[in-house]
Amino acid sequence: MPIEISSSWYRTSVKWLIYNKEDKILLCKEVDGRRDLPGWWLDWGEEPKDGLKREMKEEMGLEVMSIEKQPSSFCVRASESKLRPRRANVYYKVTVKDLHFTPSDECIDIWFFDHESIKEVDAFPNVVKVFDELFA
Repeated sequence: MPIEISSSWYRTSVKWLIYNKEDKILLCKEVDGRRDLPGWWLDWGEEPKDGLKREMKEEMGLEVMSIEKQPSSFCVRASESKLRPRRANVYYKVTVKDLHFTPSDECIDIWFFDHESIKEVDAFPNVVKVFDELFA
């Protein structure tokens, strides 16, 4: 029998904003070809900055050097998932030691995008929305 989940529940993910010298933002290409900001779900009870560091290591094998004190953006959106009907994404500006990443299912390739070039690729809707906010 499927688990009944309240529609008021949501799952929180932390996402990284990694800028290059031209103020473009790094996106990962996932195995299905779509582009997303790197990051993933927080574990239960995990602090956002701890989750950022853990996910950076798991997803890309990169070392975090600094994380901004406050998030740059936050959004809550509906999802097609019955187990996670609402999703909250928190976006932090992060610097990393280098970009010598280890590919994974969540990140097979990386590239930097600006507000115009994001429109030319298949990106998740929340990514386009965040780019609209950040480059406004």
